[in-house]
Amino acid sequence: MRTTISVVIACYKDGPAIAQMYRRLVEVLGRLDVDRQIIFVNDASPDDAEEILAAIAAADPSLVVITHSRNFGSQAAFTSGMRVATGDAVVLMDGDLQDPPELIEAFYARWREGYEVVYGERVEREAAAHMQVAYKLFYRIFASMAYVKIPLDAGDFSMIDRRVVDILNAMPESQRFIRGLRAWAGFRQVGVPYVRPERPFGRTTNSFLRNLGWARRAIVSFSYAPLNLIAWMAFCTVLLALSAAGVQVLLRILSPDLVPAGLTTVIVVVLVMSSFQLICLAVLGAYMAHIYEEVKRRPPFIVSRTINAPGDAAPGAPAPGGGSAPSATLPYAESRSPRDAGLGPE
Repeated sequence: MRTTISVVIACYKDGPAIAQMYRRLVEVLGRLDVDRQIIFVNDASPDDAEEILAAIAAADPSLVVITHSRNFGSQAAFTSGMRVATGDAVVLMDGDLQDPPELIEAFYARWREGYEVVYGERVEREAAAHMQVAYKLFYRIFASMAYVKIPLDAGDFSMIDRRVVDILNAMPESQRFIRGLRAWAGFRQVGVPYVRPERPFGRTTNSFLRNLGWARRAIVSFSYAPLNLIAWMAFCTVLLALSAAGVQVLLRILSPDLVPAGLTTVIVVVLVMSSFQLICLAVLGAYMAHIYEEVKRRPPFIVSRTINAPGDAAPGAPAPGGGSAPSATLPYAESRSPRDAGLGPE
């Protein structure tokens, strides 16, 4: 039986890059001599991506195009594509051509060696110096805080074996950080170094605040270090308070003139303690917000349209190509109306 490779491309404001991405993918997968399944996930891109994808899909019936009802983010887009991917291995990549399709050949070679997860390792970025430092710093801080081993400088660009894809698809959480889930799943993993080029078309959709949001989601999802830090802060504060109280009593007895006095001292102490409390509340609030999003059990995305859907298998039934079709128990909805999506009354 021939090997099938599925490629899931998350698209948002990537209209100018789609044709080139499709052409390069066809060339690369042709050199590998495998059956291909290319899945573009249009995450409600505001440009002409939907029209471009529809035109390509009309000429190539093997091309799958999924369009979301609104922008749910890249993690939801990858999840959406993995739910319908039927390949023996699935490649995840961004649609802006910063993930070179030609690297799939190296991924495939390592996958054939027996590695279940092969990820791209960004040894260098074609970006501003301060952004390079910021990304490097984040990955190292995150890796030091996470309770699972997180590879350094590894983004979502990867080739994932069908066994691992099925495990990721079965995970019920909606607030996903796929590179963390991928590491949590385990199995044999290896990195392939590459230089991440600058975006050739348009401007990046990641802002400073958006990157902070990414960092927050990663840390809250895979680290308890902030909560442990609160405990240590409380312990140290108690020790400091007891020590200060002891010193205050001794000074009152031995040298009353040296005892701190005045409103300024009180204000400084209150402000310092209030700052600690606000930091602790912010950390607890981040975890509570994450929990709140999970317990609502909303689907991570809603599909408004699919072109060239890979088969009409019933929910939970085996899908062609060795994979599994999306299960009805998973948070997946494809709709053209609230009732079809399971979001309205019967």
